[in-house]
Amino acid sequence: MAPSLAGVHHLKLPVSDLSAGIAWFETALGARRLEKFDHCHPDGTLFGVIMMLPGVAIPVELRLNPLAATAIAGFDPVTLGVDGVEGLRRWAAHLDEVGVEHSPIITGFIGHLIEFRTPDGLCVRIYTNPPNGFAHAHMRSPHDLV
Repeated sequence: MAPSLAGVHHLKLPVSDLSAGIAWFETALGARRLEKFDHCHPDGTLFGVIMMLPGVAIPVELRLNPLAATAIAGFDPVTLGVDGVEGLRRWAAHLDEVGVEHSPIITGFIGHLIEFRTPDGLCVRIYTNPPNGFAHAHMRSPHDLV
């Protein structure tokens, strides 16, 4: 039996342009950069930053890696949660306000979601959390989504 874990330490997402990634995460998701955790090469060149997203307890690292960012364009490595469709409506209104294109509210396998893209094309999804947790959630059939 494997030893237990104490949760997720941080998420790491590749970006092709660190400044553009920081600006986008601040504008689109309200992220706040924790400059005391900046990652720099010995010559002082910045290659990674730690960001905190409102309502998310774990940090997100943006790591300068253009090859990885290009390779996973279109992929959705992390899905953020909100409570209820009204939460999605508020996010859609916010994204409209800051000029980030997004999908309409979509019916998903477990709940509803919206999706949008980072400047590198990484797909970000915001999904409704199951009201009584995942243990009690019902997964829709793919036929129910058509």
